[in-house]
Amino acid sequence: MPDRPAVLTKRTLDKDLDKLTHVEDATKFVSRKLVAPGLGLIFLGLAMLFAGVYVFDRPSAVLVIAAAALAAYMAMNIGANDVTNNVGAAVGARAMTMGQALVIAAIFEILGATVAGGEVVKTISSSIVDTVQVPPGTLSWIMMAALMAAALWINLATWLNAPVSTTHAIVGAVIGAGVGAVGPEPVNWRVMIEITSAWVTSPLLGGVIAAGLLFIVKTFIIYRHDKIAAARRWVPVLIAMMIGGFASYMVLQIEATNAFSPFTIILFGIAVGCLGWLAARSFVRRQAVGLENRNSSLRVLFQIPLIGSAALLSFAHGANDVSNAVGPLSAIVRAVGASAGDAHGKPPVWVLLIGAFGISVGLLLFGPRLIRLVGEQITKLNPMRAYCVALSTAFTVIVASWLGMPVSTTHIAVGSVFGVGFFREWYTRHSKRRIEYMHRRAESWALDEPEDPNTHEVRRRYLVRRSHFMTIIAAWIITVPASAALAAVIYWVMFALFV
Repeated sequence: MPDRPAVLTKRTLDKDLDKLTHVEDATKFVSRKLVAPGLGLIFLGLAMLFAGVYVFDRPSAVLVIAAAALAAYMAMNIGANDVTNNVGAAVGARAMTMGQALVIAAIFEILGATVAGGEVVKTISSSIVDTVQVPPGTLSWIMMAALMAAALWINLATWLNAPVSTTHAIVGAVIGAGVGAVGPEPVNWRVMIEITSAWVTSPLLGGVIAAGLLFIVKTFIIYRHDKIAAARRWVPVLIAMMIGGFASYMVLQIEATNAFSPFTIILFGIAVGCLGWLAARSFVRRQAVGLENRNSSLRVLFQIPLIGSAALLSFAHGANDVSNAVGPLSAIVRAVGASAGDAHGKPPVWVLLIGAFGISVGLLLFGPRLIRLVGEQITKLNPMRAYCVALSTAFTVIVASWLGMPVSTTHIAVGSVFGVGFFREWYTRHSKRRIEYMHRRAESWALDEPEDPNTHEVRRRYLVRRSHFMTIIAAWIITVPASAALAAVIYWVMFALFV
C-alpha cells in the first residue's frame, strides 16, 4: 500500500495564527473602548473615598457616600455633553488644537465651579423645595432620587441624540421627587417661576448681546475700506470689554458682602479693561503686520479673542452647571448634618470639588468626539461670529450665576446663534454700509451688479438653524416633566425598598 502524502500542517497553523492575531487586534480595539469607562469608574470610587474622608464618623455616612458617587456620575455626564459647546467653535475655527481645548476647558471649569459655583448650588439645594417643611431624612431621599433620575434621563437622551438641558433635568427631578414624597406644598413655586422666566429670557438676552457684538464687528471692522486698520483699532476694545467684565464679576465673587459699592466695582472693571486694552493693542498690532486686506486675514486677529471667550464660557459653565451635579448632594450633606457649609449657606468646598473635577473628567474622557462634532457644525460660524456667540453666552451665564439662577448654557448658546443669524439677515438686507461696501467691491471687480456670492449659501444655513427651533423647544418642554415623573417613580421605589 503506497504511503499517503504528508499532511501540510503549516498552512493550517498559519491560519490559526492569523486568527489569533485577529483576536488580539479585536481585543485591543475593544479594550481601548473600555479605557474611558474604566477610568470613569475609578473616578467614582475616588469620589466616594473623598467623601468618606469627611463623613466617615458622621450619621448616615453611607447615604452621603452613595450620593457623592451619583453626583460624580452626573458631573461626568455634564462634562461629556455640555462642555463641548464651550470650545467646539474654537476648535472648529482652528483657533486651538484639541489638546489645548481640553486643557483650557478643564482648568476653567474647575475654577468656575469652585470660585463662583456656590450661589446656584444653594438655589438647587434649598430654594426649590422648602427644607424647613420637609424632614431631613425625607429630603435626603428626595435628592437621591433627583440625582438618579436626572442622570438616567440625560443618559437616555444622549443615547437617542436628543438635545436636552442638564439644568432642566435636575430642576424637574427635584420638583418631581419633592411632589412625589410630600406633595406640592413644600415646593417653592415663586422660585420656580423665577427660574422658568430665566430659562425664557436668558436665551433672548444672549441673542441680543450676540447681535450687538456682531453689529460692532460688521459695522466697524468687516465693512470698512481698510479692514486691518479697523481691526487694529477695535479688536483690542473687544478684548478689553471681555477682560473688564470678567474682572468685575470676579470681584463680586471674592469680596466680602457689600465690601464695595457697585460704582467702585464698575470702576475697577474699567481700569482692568484699560490695562487689557493696552496689552492687546500692542499684541494685535504685531499680529497684523503683513496681513492682506481680506476677511480671511481677520480670522487670524480674532484667534486670541475666540480662545479667551471659550475660556470665559468654560468658567461661566462651571459656575452655573456644577449645581446640577452637587446641588442635591449639598442638600443631603446639610440634611444629615455631615457638614455645615459656610455662614452664608454655601456648600462645603469638598462638595464643589467633586462636581468640578467630575465635569473635567467627563470632558477629558468622553469630550473629544463631541467636540469634533460640535466644531464641524459651528465652523459655519467664522471666528468673528463664533466669538460673538461665545462671549454673549459667557456674559449671560455669568450674570445668571451671580443672581443664583440655574439657566441652560446650551439654550443660551443656541439663542446667541439665533441672534447672530437673524441679525445677519437683517443686516444683509438693510445695512447702508454693507450695500455701499458691496457697490465699491463690484466697481473694483468691474461687475455689473453688486451680488454677494455667498448669499444663497447663507440663506440655506439660516433655514437649517430654524429647522432646529422646534426640536429645541420640544426638548425644553419634555425634559422637565419627564425627569420629574422619573424622579417621583424612583423615590417611591427607594422608599419601598430602603425606608
